[in-house]
Amino acid sequence: MWCIPPEQNAAFVAAMEHVLAVYQRPHDPRFPVVNMDEQPFQLISESRSPLPMQPGQTQKVDFEYIREGSCNIWMFVEALSGWRDVLVTETKTAVDWAHRIRELVNAPRFAEAERITLVCDNLNTHTIASLYQAFGPEEAFRIANRIEIVHTPKHGSWLNMAEPELSVLTRQCFTNRVNAPTEVARRCTAWATDRNERQKGIDWRFTNDQARTKLKRLYPKIEL
Repeated sequence: MWCIPPEQNAAFVAAMEHVLAVYQRPHDPRFPVVNMDEQPFQLISESRSPLPMQPGQTQKVDFEYIREGSCNIWMFVEALSGWRDVLVTETKTAVDWAHRIRELVNAPRFAEAERITLVCDNLNTHTIASLYQAFGPEEAFRIANRIEIVHTPKHGSWLNMAEPELSVLTRQCFTNRVNAPTEVARRCTAWATDRNERQKGIDWRFTNDQARTKLKRLYPKIEL
């Protein structure tokens, strides 16, 4: 499935250029840039015990399976420092999002940060209003003053650096069926710890200058 951006759309390119400008900011611990994304994860059990590997033969897994519900994986990435945090919850409501953001601003890592720039997609739960839905006004206001939310444009989730990081997580950690949120969380934590220790950053090179050339079809045609 592809996320195809609209052509000659001023709203799209305005949001895109805002995101790309944020990515050009130098690393500053006072104003860190953090990307966040989330994805549902289907919990699945085997309907029959797999046949074990034998010399010259791979393990055989039956195509039938049992659905065990789902959970949600939250990804936070500070690309310039090579840090990420992965959390697993049973749901992905506005209140869930608000609690993840409070955990972010309260994290010791960002204790000295004046404001965190949070890049995320434009789901209706990814707003300051969700903070007021989850917390009292004083706490919601405190958290809101610690973040600057920058939304990727509609049909522009590929501009979110947390999205490819989720893809790497899925490919490396979930090559078989998993039936419990605790096991999902265990694998995610181990994966994030390993990548953080190796400071695996993201080398984002796409800029506004390149967008104006390579994605020229997305920009409105101006008649002078």
